[in-house]
Amino acid sequence: MEGKQSGSAEQKTVTELKAVSEEPYLEDKDAAAGGAEPAVAVDDVLSRPLGPTPSQSRFQVDLVTEGFGRPAEAAEKAGREVSMLGKSSEEAKGRFRVNFVDPSAGDETSGESGGGSSEGGNVSLQNGGDAMLNEGSLHSGGRHHHHHYYYDTHTSTYYLRTFGHNTMDAVPRIDHYRHTAADLGEKLIRPSLAELHDELDKEPFEEGYANREEGMPTGEAVATYIPDSKGIVKFGWIKGVLVRCMLNIWGVMLFIRLSWIVGQAGIGLSVVVIAVAAVVTTFTGLSTSAIATNGFVRGGGAYYLISRSLGPEFGGAIGLIFAFANAVAVAMYVVGFAETVVELLKENGTMMVDEMNDIRIIGTITVVLLLGISIAGMEWEAKAQIVLLVILILAIGDFVIGTFIPLDNKKPKGFFGYKAEIFMENFGPDFRNEETFFSVFAIFFPAATGILAGANISGDLADPQSAIPKGTLLAILITTLVYIGIAVSVGSCVVRDATGNINNTIITELTNCTTAACKLNYDFSSCQTGCQYGLMNNFQVMSMVSGFAPLISAGIFSATLSSALASFVSAPKIFQALCKDNIYPGFLMFAKGYGKNNEPLRGYLLTFLIALGFILIAELNIIAPIISNFFLASYALINFSVFHASLAKSPGWRPAFKYYNMWISLVGAILCCIVMFVINWWAALLTYVIVLGLYIYVTYKKPDVNWGSSTQALTYLNALQHSIRLSGVEDHVKNFRPQCLIMTGAPNSRPALLHLVHAFTKNVGLMICGHVHMGSQRQAVKERLSDLAKYQQWLIKNKMKAFYAPVHAEDLRDGGQYLMQAAGLGRMRPNTLVLGFKRNWRQADIRDVETYINLLHDAFDIQYGVVVIRLKEGLDISHLQGQEDEEDGKTPTQSLLKKGSKGPSSPLNLADQRLLDATTQFQKKQSKSNIDVWWLFDDGDAMFSDTVLNSGQNAGLTLLIPYLLTSKKKWKDCKIRVFIGGKINRIDRDRRAMATLLSKFRIDFSDIMVLGDINMKPKIENITAFEEMIEPFRLHEDDKEQEIADKMKESEPWRITDNELELHKTKTYRQIRLNELLKEHSSTANIIVMSLPVARKGAVSSALYMAWLEALSKDLPPIFLVRGNHQSVLTFYS
Repeated sequence: MEGKQSGSAEQKTVTELKAVSEEPYLEDKDAAAGGAEPAVAVDDVLSRPLGPTPSQSRFQVDLVTEGFGRPAEAAEKAGREVSMLGKSSEEAKGRFRVNFVDPSAGDETSGESGGGSSEGGNVSLQNGGDAMLNEGSLHSGGRHHHHHYYYDTHTSTYYLRTFGHNTMDAVPRIDHYRHTAADLGEKLIRPSLAELHDELDKEPFEEGYANREEGMPTGEAVATYIPDSKGIVKFGWIKGVLVRCMLNIWGVMLFIRLSWIVGQAGIGLSVVVIAVAAVVTTFTGLSTSAIATNGFVRGGGAYYLISRSLGPEFGGAIGLIFAFANAVAVAMYVVGFAETVVELLKENGTMMVDEMNDIRIIGTITVVLLLGISIAGMEWEAKAQIVLLVILILAIGDFVIGTFIPLDNKKPKGFFGYKAEIFMENFGPDFRNEETFFSVFAIFFPAATGILAGANISGDLADPQSAIPKGTLLAILITTLVYIGIAVSVGSCVVRDATGNINNTIITELTNCTTAACKLNYDFSSCQTGCQYGLMNNFQVMSMVSGFAPLISAGIFSATLSSALASFVSAPKIFQALCKDNIYPGFLMFAKGYGKNNEPLRGYLLTFLIALGFILIAELNIIAPIISNFFLASYALINFSVFHASLAKSPGWRPAFKYYNMWISLVGAILCCIVMFVINWWAALLTYVIVLGLYIYVTYKKPDVNWGSSTQALTYLNALQHSIRLSGVEDHVKNFRPQCLIMTGAPNSRPALLHLVHAFTKNVGLMICGHVHMGSQRQAVKERLSDLAKYQQWLIKNKMKAFYAPVHAEDLRDGGQYLMQAAGLGRMRPNTLVLGFKRNWRQADIRDVETYINLLHDAFDIQYGVVVIRLKEGLDISHLQGQEDEEDGKTPTQSLLKKGSKGPSSPLNLADQRLLDATTQFQKKQSKSNIDVWWLFDDGDAMFSDTVLNSGQNAGLTLLIPYLLTSKKKWKDCKIRVFIGGKINRIDRDRRAMATLLSKFRIDFSDIMVLGDINMKPKIENITAFEEMIEPFRLHEDDKEQEIADKMKESEPWRITDNELELHKTKTYRQIRLNELLKEHSSTANIIVMSLPVARKGAVSSALYMAWLEALSKDLPPIFLVRGNHQSVLTFYS
């Protein structure tokens, strides 16, 4: 709000306000009316810190009443004592305005310091805390160019009131929704949910900060400086859009070729040609209007509209070719202008050199003048466009007047005035010289390609959302009517063929006349061998018909120069917007703007050079259809953008322009593609190839932008619909996929685990990286939120097709349960839990071991399969990682994992170096070796079933994972060897049975080995080593009193009892024996995949089970211990 204040010194310095109480205003009416409460100076109120306000600023606080809109009354009321607030509560409502001025900008006059200047911007604090930027304050700058700062009081509403109550909540206002670099004002930051919801860290007024960390002022991001806007030129819808579009659409086609089109196609089909072109442009205009009104439009025209709708891939491709098309179009229009001038010079016999070089000379001079006008600024360019439009309208009027003045000396040239005979004769087509409807349409349509002239300078429009729809659609309507009117007029006045010879007049009346000319007493029958006049032969028909021919020439000059000037301005503006987005990093230098209007001077020079190059070539007949197709490709994508956005049903797609339809936009896109081939088929194909090539390039480069495109919205919609559809379908064994939940912690801390699992889930199944945050809930929640974006981005950068799922829990087991029960969506849920082997279990807290083993039990309870992966060097490299590099989000360890890296500044010890080497081994192509599958099923009692053929029902996951690995490029050279248990007396039978099963499963294998000695007793030294390993975990109850032993077992359930050890002695020996066989047969394998032994819950202690896994998997190549959920994952049925 703005208004003049009274100029008293007291008002300049301070205005007294009623003391702010903790109760709502005027709750105690008697006390308020009695005036018992003393008035408090505003300095006392504002002495409490307001965040980062300029400490030396002079504050001006003014009452705002309901009658504030009337300057005189507002000034009078603003100067009253604050005691009037109580009496005038119905008017004041506790509203006031705060304005403070940077003292470094110099002193202001008394009137200005009062905040009353209409040029300066003020902040109104309404309802005790509603800071509102009014329209006048969007751009600051008084008469003395002082810097005005505006402070968002919502982040310090401890000192203010919203709706009469103390609260940090911010009322709705536009500045909370701005981009950080918004043109019309800075983004203000509303209080975060944590600030409103969390417990306060400190007292509200302590050190001037409200619930923020020390050193971070409350309003740091919202004490905004609004730059001086004086001198910026912005255009309205008439001058900025309507005029430009009309000038671009009314090209030389109107004066030179339209009469020829009428002669070829006739009046009827000419109107159809114009109407079809109008339909295409109208559909595109409607689509442009829809996109332009779906949010604030910045500079960039077609590029901005397409890129923000379809994303940077399509936008980057179209932006580059559209800018290039506009630059070459400058040359086309300038050459058209130069050719007209040269024709006039030829008629007067004043050629400079020869026809071709004269065109080059005149074209060069013209494009230099256009460069000068453009560099002079948009205001000069707009004035030039107005002058050219006036000349163009006068030329059209000159033609219309001329049609009503048929002169006898023009009749031999075919002009007879409006005659029904001529209209009837010219109504039908008369195609000659192999012309067709489509060829004539192809010649006319480029005249209609100027509809984006206004949108192309969207950054220079005062209100693009209103100007683009009104100006574009009205320009299409006016120009279409004018084209149709002139086509009908010229077709009704001029015959197709005329000799221009006055001697062809018919003196005697003929009875067998068949042509209109004959009926009008002229014999043009000799034109069968060729004539110079008439619609078919003379391109200067409009000059001949007009009342004053030089004005038509002026109109031709105006049409060509205006189109050239519009293209000269459009190309740099589009290119500058493209370069600002850094889609093509090599062009970043052209993003720089100069002056108040951010003029792309470098872009102007580049456009000048491109145009000059094509002018000097002076052969534009080949390039012209390509340029037309470039324009049409842009129109097609604009139409498709609207269809795509509507199809995606994004809540953000809310155009203010309602007169559009997604299907009409789709038809418009298809029509544009058809017209491209009608104009020139090879140019259309070339355009598609160029757009596709640029699209692939931008997609490959993956520019770091996120504009909320309809592509993202449609991707989400498709994913949602397919997920819901999939949920209604029962699982089938043929479609089983390993969908893995990996307990990675931070994904970059166990890269080997990720790469191994990614090797068999990539493009096959789901992969979720589970991370359990433990400890303080408040801190864990903050870490979880920050890690979610960081680690998901890490996965994407490392080309991991996986999701990151963090949870907060008291311990790992609870977190694992949460993830196993809640991770995933619909049918896309994990079915397999993957863990790294707990390598340090003997040194770790035994409670952590208990948690680890219980996590396996929980997985089996929830019907998950389990995979335990072990590398003898280990998996966890988190101890080697330093601090995150904030710039690219990569850790020093990641640089170690790259080929050719020199390593960290301090050398690693041997163990750590081996760990890093082991971590990287799965990122490269695997050598020709074996994947050994030990397909053993342990149900708790028997090692292997006698009926091998039935085993696929239970644990096919052990075989499926190796098959999936070998289907990947990095593992394709590896062969599968299968090891099974058996008896010596039936080795051949077991081998044949397994071979039969594998052939039914269609799984290639290199060898099958039956282990007949699997049940032999292990070596004594290995048994001794096992006993030494478990000794610290044994209870030894036989050596203790029964009561003490029972208490120890109750308090430490992980202890291994003597009874338990004896009961499971056979199973213990089996694990030790299997380790011996693994070392004997698979020590050189790339990977070992083996059945995971299952411990019966409650019967086997955690320490013993962990010892089994240790004994089974120690000192081996990378090993997968796999146990499916005993449901079918393989089938040999079709």
